Amino acid sequence: MQKWMVHTIVVPHDPFDDLNLDPTKPLVYVMKTESISDAAALSEITEGFGMPSPYEPLIVDGLKVPRIVCLEGRKPLFGKRESGEKFINCFISLLALHRQRPDLDIQLVPVSLYWGRTPGKEDDSMKAAVFERESPTWLRKWLMILFLGRHNFVQFSNALSLRYMADEHGSDKRIAHKLTRVARVHFSRQRKVMTGPQLPNRQMFFASLLKSDSIKKAIEEEAVSKKVSPEKARETAIEYLDEIAADYSDSLVRIAERFLTWLWNKLYSGINIKGAEQIRQLHHDGHEIVYVPCHRSHMDYLLLSYILYYQGMVPPHIAAGINLNFWPAGPMFRRGGAFFIRRSFNGNKLYTAVFREYLDQLFAKGYSVEYFTEGGRSRTGRLLAPKTGMLAMTINSVLRGIERPVTLVPVYLGYDHVMEVATYHKELSGKKKQKESVWQVFGAIRKLGNFGQGYVNFGEPINLQNFLNQQAPDWREEVANDPEQKPTWFTPSVNLLANRVMTNINGAAAASSVTLTSLVLLASERNALERSLLERQLDLYLALLKAVPYTNYASVAEGDGKTIVDHCLSLNKFVSTKDAIGEIISVDEKIAITMSYYRNNIIHLMALPSLVASCLVQYDICDRNTIHAVVKDFYPLLKAELFMGIEDVQQHVDSILDFMVDQGLLSGDTQFEVNPNYTAQLLLMAETISETLQRYAIIFNLLAIKPDLERSELETDSHLLAQRLGALHGITAPEFYDKKLYNTLSVKLKELGYLCSVEHRAEVIRIRDHANQLLSSAVRQTIVDSVHAEHGQ
Repeated sequence: MQKWMVHTIVVPHDPFDDLNLDPTKPLVYVMKTESISDAAALSEITEGFGMPSPYEPLIVDGLKVPRIVCLEGRKPLFGKRESGEKFINCFISLLALHRQRPDLDIQLVPVSLYWGRTPGKEDDSMKAAVFERESPTWLRKWLMILFLGRHNFVQFSNALSLRYMADEHGSDKRIAHKLTRVARVHFSRQRKVMTGPQLPNRQMFFASLLKSDSIKKAIEEEAVSKKVSPEKARETAIEYLDEIAADYSDSLVRIAERFLTWLWNKLYSGINIKGAEQIRQLHHDGHEIVYVPCHRSHMDYLLLSYILYYQGMVPPHIAAGINLNFWPAGPMFRRGGAFFIRRSFNGNKLYTAVFREYLDQLFAKGYSVEYFTEGGRSRTGRLLAPKTGMLAMTINSVLRGIERPVTLVPVYLGYDHVMEVATYHKELSGKKKQKESVWQVFGAIRKLGNFGQGYVNFGEPINLQNFLNQQAPDWREEVANDPEQKPTWFTPSVNLLANRVMTNINGAAAASSVTLTSLVLLASERNALERSLLERQLDLYLALLKAVPYTNYASVAEGDGKTIVDHCLSLNKFVSTKDAIGEIISVDEKIAITMSYYRNNIIHLMALPSLVASCLVQYDICDRNTIHAVVKDFYPLLKAELFMGIEDVQQHVDSILDFMVDQGLLSGDTQFEVNPNYTAQLLLMAETISETLQRYAIIFNLLAIKPDLERSELETDSHLLAQRLGALHGITAPEFYDKKLYNTLSVKLKELGYLCSVEHRAEVIRIRDHANQLLSSAVRQTIVDSVHAEHGQ
């Protein structure tokens, strides 16, 4: 009967792969509490995974032991819980077996079951008693199954080797008791990861915030500066809190989970996830987690929360722009964990104090938090320059004394189809951005279709305490001595942290079918290729990205070139035409600019391979030293522009060259010769970075002819010449004309000493010559002529 009332979600979704379980070794399940219903639910799951049934005892050398070992016995309706001594004896028996059999290694797999995931509230009373989950009687368990059986989660954890325990610690009763204690701590932490901290009463939470010294001081200053009564200033502070604060509702999250499951199944054929296990472990180890994803779409809020929920973690409290606080979305987002933030604080000290104290309390109470460091959605597909406000506030919270480790988790979010991408193109063309409204929501839902797949990759985490230790080893003493004084290292450290966050987001990029195919086709002369050549090029990129991975956090599409092309055609992203000779795959010219969005998601993954290919096809004689010299000149600019973070660039380039030699594209060791059979593929690879090199050629030709150019003048002239070059050579990529991009490059050029510096003129001329050499003769001539015409030489 129970199975008809229960719907179970398993975390992780593939225990053998995700937890490295060995199917050849015996396995015993460890559970917190003896329970008939829990064992029945576990039995349903293990059958599907090919794991041993919990009802099937483990028999070793004629000794029969239960397949499930619990920490405590059943709890009767009245009276005390049964003793767990019989399970202690099971541990002792298992350890004794290992002493007798040196080849034996039983895997202890902790299993946690959660009938519903309500964290409870700080003022819970009767409801908490009826649905108490930590240690329910059989009657309470029956009620939980009845009302919450459709929200049952089963979580498997990493196995513990009993062979290791027996070898390292012996096989006596003391070790068995120690195992039990460790397991209790594990289950306690695991429950907190799954359900999160208790939810506060909103009004009591506000009252406690208003008692903080920082807000009381801000209220006093507000009353003086605005010439109002303290009571009026306090009312303003309450209004700010009401505007900002989330009102998380577990009931709404459960309802939203059903809706989002329907939505994702309708929109996407699958969601690909990488790296969730490391984040679960951080939660389990007590870290305060701050998710910092890239921002592609309004779907980002929903997708990340949904994925975290299904990966056995609590959805975070999300910093959302105040523009999203419209009915009915605003109230729903708020109850889903969103807290709202104004685009600008405009020197409003009271609002700033209220927001900072609210953020501090979220951290102090153990809620995970999410915010977008870009500040808004990317319109070009590249990461935007980071906004540092929220990062600065997070570091301030650490400086004010959070004891738990605070860890930033960069997240790459990608899609085969971004719903707003057509709107982005219109905005880049000059159309005014539409204000968010309920009609936009209905319009988006009406257009739901097959959007392919989504991608959620968790990047390399950044522990803030460790980061501060590296930047300012004495930061704790400095803050303790003068908590009101802003340290001199604060702003540079925040800027460095912001850059590292963006770099780690890009480090977790997903090279998907759509992004890879867009990258290849947009590099071709007319955005079209014969299908067999397209498939060969995709096979080459797939092999390269797997053999020479950008980082261990990035992911690459499964399958081969044919599989990828078939998938893209099924999404109607590209056009297939056939003639007597064969099939041609192309990008519809009406959406070529739109497709550049997807290419730009991963262009950084292929930047160095493309630069290497450019050297190989443009230099008559190309050796390893020349390639290293070219890369050394351009990588600092690529790093600034594309948020690249390759640790050992020279080794990475050598690995790319070695791969090309192994694949037969090149011959040679120190001096290379291109295999004529692969010239077309190398030319196509080189085109990926050609527009980037054209921008650099414009900049360095300007600096070479006029070394005293100021930053503002360089940005203006570069943008003007880029527009001219684009008009003459048909360059349509939006980022080619992006003024902010030239600003980013000019900042880096100043940092490198190339601006207003006669001292570095020889380096500027050398880089100019490298850039000119890597361009086609027609484009090179246009740039040189335009630069001379612009400056009258």
